[in-house]
Amino acid sequence: VQVVESGGGLVQPGGSLTLSCEAFGSIFNIDDMAWYRQAPGEQRELVAIIASGGSTNYGKSVKGRFTVSRVNAQTTVYLQMSSLKPEDTAIYYCNARGLETNLKTYDSWGQGTQVTVSS
Repeated sequence: VQVVESGGGLVQPGGSLTLSCEAFGSIFNIDDMAWYRQAPGEQRELVAIIASGGSTNYGKSVKGRFTVSRVNAQTTVYLQMSSLKPEDTAIYYCNARGLETNLKTYDSWGQGTQVTVSS
């Protein structure tokens, strides 16, 4: 199973940006899809996660500013980011977990997309 992110870029503080992620391949199901981020010199941290049933959870620093959603038979996930701050600058990674058609589990990561918040 492969995961591809898109939508990163440069945005001014206070602005908005939406990231997209699509999972494709021999997918039997997707248990959950998540966004993580990693800033230079920092550990990768959870930004948001959405389960197959639609329940969501957010990292403390983005709660109330970011919204995660899933569409397209749940193989596509979006991360709507608003009120962006310079400290949101990071590489954002998408993750998908579930079962392949051969019923083996997968835990797939995308290559990441850069988000830079700067004036």
